[in-house]
Amino acid sequence: QVQLVESGGGLVQAGGSLRLSCVASGRIFRIGVMGWYRQAPGRQRELVAVITSGGITNYTDSMKGRFTISRDNAKNTVYLQMNSLKPEDTAVYYCSANIMSTPWLRNDLWGQGTQVTVSS
Repeated sequence: QVQLVESGGGLVQAGGSLRLSCVASGRIFRIGVMGWYRQAPGRQRELVAVITSGGITNYTDSMKGRFTISRDNAKNTVYLQMNSLKPEDTAVYYCSANIMSTPWLRNDLWGQGTQVTVSS
């Protein structure tokens, strides 16, 4: 059983920073693309950023320059450094990963989410 566990959310004032982490554990053969999504109350889940195993990144335009995604392949971990946070960044942040548990079995998995609240 493979699972993703996020950490690092919390309450921060506008202009502050947070760093989210997501660790994949269990039977893992290989991890492909990893990413972060977020969902604010009453809104659809949206992409924040994704990163390939080789380090190629892609961001939603509104988050470029403020958020940085990175990963440590040896630790099966993806990070999201969030700077200059705004109240509109308040949301539940979800980690996702495309994981091969065997050479023949690939699944897209989600973490349970971590709450980020930015006060004005």
